[in-house]
Amino acid sequence: MKKEADDKHVPPPPADENIIQISEAELQQLKEAAAYKDKYIRLYAEFENARKRMEREKSEFVKYSNEVLLAEFLNILDDLERSVQAANTKHEDYEAFLKGIQMVMAHVYEMLKKNGVKPIEAKGKPFDPHAHEVLMQEETSSSEDGIVLEEFQKGYLYNDRVIRTSKVKVATKPETKTNNSEEKK
Repeated sequence: MKKEADDKHVPPPPADENIIQISEAELQQLKEAAAYKDKYIRLYAEFENARKRMEREKSEFVKYSNEVLLAEFLNILDDLERSVQAANTKHEDYEAFLKGIQMVMAHVYEMLKKNGVKPIEAKGKPFDPHAHEVLMQEETSSSEDGIVLEEFQKGYLYNDRVIRTSKVKVATKPETKTNNSEEKK
């Protein structure tokens, strides 16, 4: 009997400010919250690793994106070096030298075309401020106003985006001198 009495009179634990009594449901909620926090920390770490990996891959892509294009230019450089070497050894054969330079230019044009670069057609076309840069104007009655008369430097498009404007001379209407002389009277 004495044992039963001892069990009933169990003294409460000493009062400690850090000990809180919670119900079983609250304990379950805390365990779930801890599991969610753990998942969050793991997902955040995975996200950060993926972000850093993507930044490295992007940096590498940008660094080496022109590799194929540069390799094609190296072939053209080789052709130019051979042309210069031929010109240095065979001074009298200018026709062969010219033909070699024309072949190199054909390689350049083919490489540009293959990579989406094409020349802007300017001569005889209406002036386009997005594709042409006016260096000169010429008064003429033989062409319509605003027509490109001459192209000083070719312009180029890269996949339909202007990467260099054409430098051109544009036709303007001649001014009539009779109107100016009548105004002065």
